[in-house]
Amino acid sequence: MGLQEIWFVAIAFLFVGYFVLEGFDFGVGMLMPVFGRHANAEIGEKRRRAVLNTIGPVWDGNEVWLITAGGALFAAFPEWYATLFSGFYLPLLLILVALIVRICAIEYRGKIDDPVWRRRCDLGIGIGSWVPSVLWGVAFANIISGVAINEDKKVTAGFFDLLGPYALLGGATMALVFALHGAVFIALKTSGDVHEDAVKMAVRLSVPAVVVGGGFALWTQLAYGKNRTWILVGLAAVALIAVVALTARVREGWAFVFTTIAVAAVVVLLFGSLFPNVMPSTTDAAFSLTIDNASSSPYTLKVMTWAAAFMAPIVIGYQAWTYWVFRQRISTAQIPDSIGLSLGRPS
Repeated sequence: MGLQEIWFVAIAFLFVGYFVLEGFDFGVGMLMPVFGRHANAEIGEKRRRAVLNTIGPVWDGNEVWLITAGGALFAAFPEWYATLFSGFYLPLLLILVALIVRICAIEYRGKIDDPVWRRRCDLGIGIGSWVPSVLWGVAFANIISGVAINEDKKVTAGFFDLLGPYALLGGATMALVFALHGAVFIALKTSGDVHEDAVKMAVRLSVPAVVVGGGFALWTQLAYGKNRTWILVGLAAVALIAVVALTARVREGWAFVFTTIAVAAVVVLLFGSLFPNVMPSTTDAAFSLTIDNASSSPYTLKVMTWAAAFMAPIVIGYQAWTYWVFRQRISTAQIPDSIGLSLGRPS
């Protein structure tokens, strides 16, 4: 295996890590309004805070996987990076804006003790969870199926050219699987009535996730896959079906393992179907970007490989330690009263 292949696999691994970890973050953000519904406003607020606290210690660390993947893409395959970010400028900009809105909403939500303020922050968390989930699916589906690229390595397709049936199915798949992943994570990390509702939500989401996700994986394999990637389609299907059975039996620990396997299998399927291309051209196959014509120099890749070999175990180790430290379940009984600043007018 050459350095180009090693870094293609490394970038795939980084995106697997990002979608597995940030996937349940997005799912939690999508489902917060559902779990916050209650006749008693105070109890509803504590339920929303309990749900948000499940990702409180880890969500910002999970986003680092995307930053690392983007940096690795820029350094290892600069032509891929340039073509991707210029051709997909609008969807990637929307993802970035949505992520910024989500970050601000999570950070500022508890700073002010006002229900209107919190509702606006919850809206920001929802937008910052739904928009990236859908658009990441759309973006990766287009990368796999190919876009119009000319001889200058520039994407000539417009934004609405990216919204074909396969791409929209990819967006729906990402959103549904992340929502299921998030529901199972909430069930794993909470106790009491929130836990019970999370189990019920996971059961409801599991069937549509299997149908939509299975359809996308099968379409990917039949249209763009290789013989070697059939096993990934089977693995994703078995994992999603296992989630259906496990959530029904309230085995949220194993259900989370299998949603993780399902997300990872789908991402590896996408990269496996892409290889050795990195961005196929629908204009002319000769204009496609591959791991060879899009990569950096061998010396650059060699230096990157040594740096990654030293740093990667450290990063993975301290993030795993963080998850271990914050492994306890959360209940609404542990949520204190709000202590943010008041927006009320002085009497």
